Amino acid sequence: MNLQAIAFDAYGTLFDVYSIRTLAERLFPSRGAELADLWRSKQIEYAQLRTLCSMYRPFWEVTQDALVFACKKLGVELTLEAQTQLMGQYAKLEAFPENLEVLSQLQALGMKLAILSNGNPQMLEAAVAAVGMQGLFSQLLSVDAVRKFKTAPEAYQLGPDVFGVSPKNILFVSSNGWDICGASWFGYRTYWINRTNGPFEELGVVPDGTGPDMWALLEYVQKNRTQG
Repeated sequence: MNLQAIAFDAYGTLFDVYSIRTLAERLFPSRGAELADLWRSKQIEYAQLRTLCSMYRPFWEVTQDALVFACKKLGVELTLEAQTQLMGQYAKLEAFPENLEVLSQLQALGMKLAILSNGNPQMLEAAVAAVGMQGLFSQLLSVDAVRKFKTAPEAYQLGPDVFGVSPKNILFVSSNGWDICGASWFGYRTYWINRTNGPFEELGVVPDGTGPDMWALLEYVQKNRTQG
């Protein structure tokens, strides 16, 4: 496939957005998992709705708005202290356990690595630093530069622009099915990390590769980076 670079989604792919459940459960006993799930779904919904209507706000603000809504929807009181704690935890989400080792091995293969994310630059810098990923990525690409969230084509165009190659020579990696669809339609090669063994979206898209974790991605890249 003449693979020259890999662009990673951040939230849900490199950083575990559901690791917030532990803190949420402590703050809201028996409601933590439910809150984390609703918070995430509203975050994505708000980002996409804002792009559709050309009403961009930085992802940090979108994330905070989604948290406020989720708490109202579930009928739990979000104090200023709880909001500060949850947003602070979101700034330093846990990485999936194999990520650091796999990213290091991909870098050792000579692959150019980047993050291409809805997160605004400060969020990405903080998240990368919190899990010790500094130096692994040549670029932290934020859609803030184009003021449109994925799945807008302008967001995906950040990858070819910075790498100077065609989308077909870049592998886009995400755990989010909707993101894989958007990237595939744009023209990227795509790899879906399916950690939950769930079904893929019914949108007429088939990822170029699929696996349960980043180890599977590494194997895929080792086998396919020079083929085609």
